Amino acid sequence: MEGEAELWGFLEHHLKSIYEGDYATYAATTHPELSLYEWFVTPHRLDGLDFHRFMVEKRWATRGKPYRIDLLERRLQRYGEVAIFSYTLLLTLEEEGGLRHQAVNESRVAVRFPEGWKVVHVHKSPAG
Repeated sequence: MEGEAELWGFLEHHLKSIYEGDYATYAATTHPELSLYEWFVTPHRLDGLDFHRFMVEKRWATRGKPYRIDLLERRLQRYGEVAIFSYTLLLTLEEEGGLRHQAVNESRVAVRFPEGWKVVHVHKSPAG
């Protein structure tokens, strides 16, 4: 059974794929029946991977600029083959005028399948 460090490593690998524009890794670490709520996109649930393919490949989150992500107030809840990650994601972007910070509260639910861990649900809400 994976320890806490390995599970956080999985999540960081998953998140890095989003910010680096690596759709192959994103798809490999995300279940095809993903459900998610992203308040800044739509007030409705989004299902599946198709919506994110364009966003990930175009590096929408960073617009291709240098970035740093920090996970603050991390909490991991483990129930057998299910892991619930909750944290505040702090994204720092390098822009012409200096650094810009964005924060969002996130929960990601991952399930261990025979081929490995996959994110099955994401919920984001404003931080602050």
